[in-house]
Amino acid sequence: MKTAPILPARVDFSGAIPSAPDFGDSYHAPSGAFAQARQVFLGGNGLPDRWAGRRRFVVLETGFGLGNNFLATWAAWRDDPARCERLVFLSIEKHPLMRADLERAHAASPEPALARQLLDAWPALTPNLHTLDFEDGHVRLMLAFGDAHEWMPELVATVDAFFLDGFAPAKNPELWDEAVLKQVGRLAAPGATAATWSVARGVRDGLTSAGFEVEKRPGIGGKWQNTVARFAPRHRPPVPPGRTAIAPDAEDVLIIGAGLAGAACARVLAREGLRVTVLEGGATTAPQASGNPGGLFHGTLHAEDGPHARFSRAAAQATERELRRLSPALPWLQWGLLRVERDPEALTQMQTLLARSGLPDDYVQALDAEAASAKAGFALSQPAWFFPGGGAVSPPALVRAWLADAAEAANAAKANEAAGSDGFQLHLNTPVARLHRDDEKCRWSALNGAGDIIATADAVVLCGGIGSGSLASDWTAGPPWPTVAQRGQLSVMPQDLAPPPLAMPVAGLGYALSLPDGAMCFGASTDGGDMDPTLRSSDQAQNIDRLRALLSSAAIPEDLPLAGRVGWRSLSPDRLPIVGALPAGKPERRAEQARFWPRQPGLMVVGALASRGITWATLCAELVAAQLTGAPWPMEASLAEALDPARFAAKAHRATT
Repeated sequence: MKTAPILPARVDFSGAIPSAPDFGDSYHAPSGAFAQARQVFLGGNGLPDRWAGRRRFVVLETGFGLGNNFLATWAAWRDDPARCERLVFLSIEKHPLMRADLERAHAASPEPALARQLLDAWPALTPNLHTLDFEDGHVRLMLAFGDAHEWMPELVATVDAFFLDGFAPAKNPELWDEAVLKQVGRLAAPGATAATWSVARGVRDGLTSAGFEVEKRPGIGGKWQNTVARFAPRHRPPVPPGRTAIAPDAEDVLIIGAGLAGAACARVLAREGLRVTVLEGGATTAPQASGNPGGLFHGTLHAEDGPHARFSRAAAQATERELRRLSPALPWLQWGLLRVERDPEALTQMQTLLARSGLPDDYVQALDAEAASAKAGFALSQPAWFFPGGGAVSPPALVRAWLADAAEAANAAKANEAAGSDGFQLHLNTPVARLHRDDEKCRWSALNGAGDIIATADAVVLCGGIGSGSLASDWTAGPPWPTVAQRGQLSVMPQDLAPPPLAMPVAGLGYALSLPDGAMCFGASTDGGDMDPTLRSSDQAQNIDRLRALLSSAAIPEDLPLAGRVGWRSLSPDRLPIVGALPAGKPERRAEQARFWPRQPGLMVVGALASRGITWATLCAELVAAQLTGAPWPMEASLAEALDPARFAAKAHRATT
C-alpha cells in the first residue's frame, strides 16, 4: 500500500451547514446530520433491528466527514436494550478534520457526551488505521485515514451494513466509482445491506455489479429518493485461507507465555469473551526481557515509508492510547521520548525528511540540540527526534495490569458465566513441552515433559519468546522456526552515582532512562545466540561507552558497580514481529503468496518482538484476536501479511526447492 501525507479537510463554517470548499458541497442535508443519519443510513440498513442479539455487528462507512453518522449509530446502539454485544464502525476519510475544527463542528451536537468522547480520542492525522474504543470496548471506531482506493482493497472485514456517504458523485467521483463499489461487494457479509442518499445511475449500477439488489426509497431533506441495497450475489469467490478466521467459534484459549505479548493477548481475548488460561514456565510473570525495570515505547519514521515504519507508527499510536487508558493502574509512566541523531549537523536532513513525510507534530518533531536539551532537562550535543506519544514504563507493571484486566473482563463475560468456570487462569512454574491436537474434538492440549496434559482449549497462542520456536516448529511444514535468540544486558546506575534525572528517556546509540528511585537504567548489549545468564563487566563497559556518547555532558563514574539484568529477545530475519496463524501442510502452487497457504486451525504465534515489545504488543494482540475470531483486522492486509508466519515458510520452501 502506498502511503501519502494526510491533508486535513478545509471546513467552511460561515453558512448554516458546514461545507467543504475544495469539493463545493455540504457535509449533510439541510434537515440535519442526525436526521439524515437516522433515516438514510440507519433506517436504510434496517438498524437497530438487524443487530439485535448479535455478538458483533460491523458497519463500514466510505466517508467519515464530521463523524455524525458514527455518533448517531453509537447513540442508537446505546439506547437499544436489544443491541449487539459489540459494534464495530469502520470509516475511511481522505481529508480528516483537525481537532479544533472537529470540536467546532460538534459545538451544538445533539449528543454532546458522545461527541466529547470522540474529540478526546481523536488521533494524530497519520496514514494509518486508528482503532478507538468506547463503552469499555463494546463500541469500536476504526478510522482509516487516506484514499478509499488505497484502503478498500486493504481492509479485511466481514461487513454487515454499508453507509455509502461522501460528497456528491459529480463533485467527488472517485469515492463512488466501480473500483470502490466492487470492494463493497468483496467485504459484504451474507445478507449485508447498503444505503446512501445518492440515486445516481452510476452508483446503482456499481452496486448491482458488486452483487447487490438495489431499490429506491423516499428521501429526506428535499431529496425525493434514496438508495438501499441488499447483498445477494450469484457467485462469490472463496476467501484465501490466510484471511479467514481460524477459530471463530472458540470459547476458550491457551496462551503460552506471560510476558508482554502473552499478557496483551490475554487482555484482548478476554475482552472478546473467551475463557483465557495463561501458562508460564517461569516462577513470575514478565520473564526474560519483559522483566526489565524500565522499557521504552515510541514510533519511528523512514525515508521510504515501508512496512517497518508503518507498523511501528500504527503500533506506537495504539500503545499510546492503551497506556493513557491504563495510566491510573501503573506505578510510573514517563511521557515523551528523544531519539538522538549521531551527526550534530543532521537537523537539515531531519527537517527535509519530516516535511516529505507530512507527519504531524503530535506524532514526531525534529528538534535542534538546544530544544532537545530543554525537553530532556539535560544538555545534549546533537539534534533529536521528539516523539510526544513515546516514553518509558515498567514492563512488569504493564504485564500485571494487562493480566488484571484479563481477569476482570473474562470473569464478567456472559459465556464464562454460562460455562460455570473461571474466566481467567494464570499458572506459573508450568513449562509446556509440546502441543497436541485432537482433530475429532477440535481441541488443543498443552503437555508437560512427562507427556501429561496441563490444559486444553479450542485455540492456542504462542507468546513464549525464544521458547515458542520449538513448539511452533512441530506444527509447521518445512525448516525450523527462523528466529534468533538475542542476549541483552542492561546496566543500572544507583541514584547516589547517577547524573541528575532525565525528564524523559533518551535513545540513539543505546538508551538511558531515569527510574522513579533516581537510579539510571541504560544499555543494552545485543549478542545473537549467546545464552550466558551472568552479568559481564565487558558488556557493562560497552553500555557505559554508549551512555557517554549519548549523554556527553554527563559525569559518569569510572568504576561503576556491576549491576543490571540479562534477558533474551527473539528476532526475525527482517526485524519485524511474527504474528498470525501458523501454516499447515504443504505449500500450494502459489506458495510465494503466503495468504494462500492452509493454516493450522486455532494455532497462532506472537513472536520476535525483540526490544520493541512494549511498542508492538498492543497492536500484535489486536491482530491475533481479529484473526482468531473474525473481527476486522486492525491494520491493512499488506502490513499484516508482512508479519505472517507463512511468509517465512514460503521463503524457506522456495530456498529448498
